[in-house]
Amino acid sequence: MSIGGIITAMVTPFDGDGRVDEDATVALIRHCLDHGSDGIVMASTTGEASTLDDDEKLSLFQLAAEEAGDALVVANTGSNDTRHSVELTERASEIAGVDAILAVSPYYNKPNRRGIVAHFEAIAAATDRPLILYNIPSRCVIDMPNDLLAELAQVENIAAVKQARFEDIAPIDGMDLLAGNDEVLADILDMGGTGGILVASQIVGEEMRRMIDEPGERRQIHDGLRDLYQAMGVTVNPIPVKTAMRMLGHEVGGFRLPLVEASEQEAEEIRAVLERHGLLSAV
Repeated sequence: MSIGGIITAMVTPFDGDGRVDEDATVALIRHCLDHGSDGIVMASTTGEASTLDDDEKLSLFQLAAEEAGDALVVANTGSNDTRHSVELTERASEIAGVDAILAVSPYYNKPNRRGIVAHFEAIAAATDRPLILYNIPSRCVIDMPNDLLAELAQVENIAAVKQARFEDIAPIDGMDLLAGNDEVLADILDMGGTGGILVASQIVGEEMRRMIDEPGERRQIHDGLRDLYQAMGVTVNPIPVKTAMRMLGHEVGGFRLPLVEASEQEAEEIRAVLERHGLLSAV
């Protein structure tokens, strides 16, 4: 299957006690799919995956599978422990309605090239769903160069790459190319990419969807969203987007440590951009 469109990496709503809020999660899934998203990723970086246990992740995958209808549901099962990723991938693949798997390049332990290939081969072999590779050097330290991605594209089940580097981005034969940062979506689409796994689509999903549907207006839309993209980077993701979602009236709750609330200055920058785009006036 081809993987593309506007795929939203959802925040994970927590209740006042820091537990996953399932009702708020369902509401947010519906919001995303009603406002431009073609699919959703559950338990991603934006969803604070590193502080979720496996049962919580599987519960999120199940909720999305039940609520998303025909929309794409992507389960993030990646970690730097291949055995753990394989086990979680196997369990996620047992859920009817999970359409694809996302797995990040191994962080911290910094495997060499052969280790990276073996890691993704093991995950791909654990599922019959298409596997999306997640290349994000800023968080994982290691980068997967294009020639390595081309090698991985030959592995059965590896279908796409979420590309979150900013330089040397190029289409890879045999692999769908997805923007991994909101601000490169226009560039990725211009070079033949199929879409993106995005954050700001929780806020301006319909505008981002227009970048696919109306290519002649793509650059104008992109330029109009630059300040919003910048606001989503005033501090580490997902603090800005979750802060913005609360300002817009969504019950997404707080954060799990070590993530903390936005500072007063950061929150004001976010609020100012939302006001500038006329988003708060509708709340």
